[in-house]
Amino acid sequence: MGYLRTAVRSAVQAVARAAAGPVSGLATPEKWVLDWFTGSVNNSSGVRVDYDTAMMYAPFFAGVRVIAEDLGLTPLFLYERLRRGKDRATAHPLYTLLHDAPNDMMGAMAFKEALQGHAITWGGGAAYVVTHERTGVIEELWPLRPDRVKVCVRDMGNGRVERWLKYRDDVNGIYANLAPGEFLYVNGLGDDGIRGYSVVELAANSIGLGLATEHYGAKTFSNGSAPAGALTHQGNLSPEARKRMADDWENIHRGIDRAHRVAILEEGVQWQAVGLPNDANQFLETRKLQVTDMARWLRLPPHKIGDLDRATFSNIEQQQLDYVSTALAAWYTRWEQAVFTQLLLPEERQRYFAEHLADVILRGDTVTRYQAYAVGRQWGWLSANDVRDKENLNPIEGGDDYMVPLNMVPAGGRALEDDAARTARRYARLVRGRGLAARRRLAEAWAGKIEDADQEIADLERDKVGDLVDEHLDTGGRGRRSISAFVAALSALYAEDGPIAEAMTALWAPIISAFAADVAEDAAQEVGHEDDVDLSTWAHAYTLSHVAYRLASSFGQLRKKAEQAETQQDAAEAVVERLIKWQQERPEQTARWESSQLPNAAARETWKAAGVRSLKWVARGSKNCPYCTKLDGRTTPIEDPFIAKGDELEGEDGEALTAKRNTFHPPVHAGCDCEVVPVV
Repeated sequence: MGYLRTAVRSAVQAVARAAAGPVSGLATPEKWVLDWFTGSVNNSSGVRVDYDTAMMYAPFFAGVRVIAEDLGLTPLFLYERLRRGKDRATAHPLYTLLHDAPNDMMGAMAFKEALQGHAITWGGGAAYVVTHERTGVIEELWPLRPDRVKVCVRDMGNGRVERWLKYRDDVNGIYANLAPGEFLYVNGLGDDGIRGYSVVELAANSIGLGLATEHYGAKTFSNGSAPAGALTHQGNLSPEARKRMADDWENIHRGIDRAHRVAILEEGVQWQAVGLPNDANQFLETRKLQVTDMARWLRLPPHKIGDLDRATFSNIEQQQLDYVSTALAAWYTRWEQAVFTQLLLPEERQRYFAEHLADVILRGDTVTRYQAYAVGRQWGWLSANDVRDKENLNPIEGGDDYMVPLNMVPAGGRALEDDAARTARRYARLVRGRGLAARRRLAEAWAGKIEDADQEIADLERDKVGDLVDEHLDTGGRGRRSISAFVAALSALYAEDGPIAEAMTALWAPIISAFAADVAEDAAQEVGHEDDVDLSTWAHAYTLSHVAYRLASSFGQLRKKAEQAETQQDAAEAVVERLIKWQQERPEQTARWESSQLPNAAARETWKAAGVRSLKWVARGSKNCPYCTKLDGRTTPIEDPFIAKGDELEGEDGEALTAKRNTFHPPVHAGCDCEVVPVV
């Protein structure tokens, strides 16, 4: 079918040239030539009605355009079924073809708009399906001219029938039979469910009457808005006199530019009108009735094609909803089922399906939309990011939470329970759950920044300490080469006012301050504290403490590696090996530790300022850890540690964990992701 693909592409590219019409002769006239003389659709109006002239009738064209444009405007997504719900199947090849562009010359709206127009006027819209020669994956969809497509049905036996298309292009000499899988066909109402009725053929009389009315109106205005008439004379006129009188009258009064001229009638000649004036013919009423008639044929509210006689502010919105839920929804379903049955493989149909997003058509005014969002947000089926997504806004951090009213209880709950106590317990559980979730999100958001900062520090240490290794431990270096000289230089490098300390402070201070401020805001809301809690001084002290700990730890580890080595070369290798390990492993470890420790520490400081008196230890992901399990649920005054320095926690096989410091909050060991919550 490669030749058909080329032909379709060439046909689309030749749209601009098509206005000149196909080449034809008297011996082999084109179909449109025959139609022009004979009329392709029979009707009683005496006006030729075919697919071209029908689109020149304004009410019919407006109705077809409304449906085609609205369907083209509505996004069509390919979804993947989930256990509960659905997800957009963006990785499937059909997703881009249906939602973005079916081929490299038109967008999805132009493609759907064209096929929908064909489906209304011709009874069906067809597109050629281009597949990969080896894999069979659908690559392109090209609309086919409806006048060159014939829908055929063949008997497959056993009561089964199959639809196939016959494509005939006499101009380019292309003839092809398209089997199922090689075309997409969308049809409307029909007698067999395979071929749709052509609205042009069914409504030929209505369209013809409308065209005849327009033609009559145009001729009337060209005649000066006056009905036809006759010039009468009591005597007999010779043929020459009769012809001269008629020619003179036509020259004076024929045409709208000559209307209302004064006529001079000689020798007893009188003017007598023939026919009825426009008001007697109910000309305007007829034209209005034809607009309503076209709306009836196309199942449209009259206001959609310009008839606003019965439209009001109170009912036009309901008419729009009815239009979307009936007429447009029927076409949505036809398209979706055509994609399902004709473009998806049988084994894909259990997993994928197509669906239109009608929200684009149903968007109300701002006040109505916001009121609907408020209801969904209040009762828990919309999150802030759900609302922002519907308003085409980017998601915000923390916007995925679903809120529910505090006074909602499950059906069948214990009615005799004290309301105040039940509400207090529910509020405490809800507040605790929200606070934990908020701190987890903050930890995840800041973990990457912490890791990046520590990576810069590890890289800086590799460079600075590497220079000292080259100078004091490398046998090819210059200066005093000895382990003791290296340790002395290392001590200066890691001094409290040294370059490493300065870099650490510069990197850590802004991160810790901003992180703590975010935690303080959420922690204050968690306990209903309305005043701002300023943790800037605490964050500065936390930063200095962290920097001091890291300086002492790094210097101690490197000094130990150097002093335990037997030779300078061994010391150099051991130090460089540790520096590389820091670069590869420490940033992630630091991020994990600080994303657990800092939120708990900052929240504790906030709750102290808010007047909270006690804290509770909660083992979240470490419930299998024997040490965390021992602490889970433990409550202590906020000023007291959960574990004092030197205390032991017994684990499995009698192994005990000895606290190296007073532990006021998690983590209690590496890998611990426990949390503290306020006791309210």
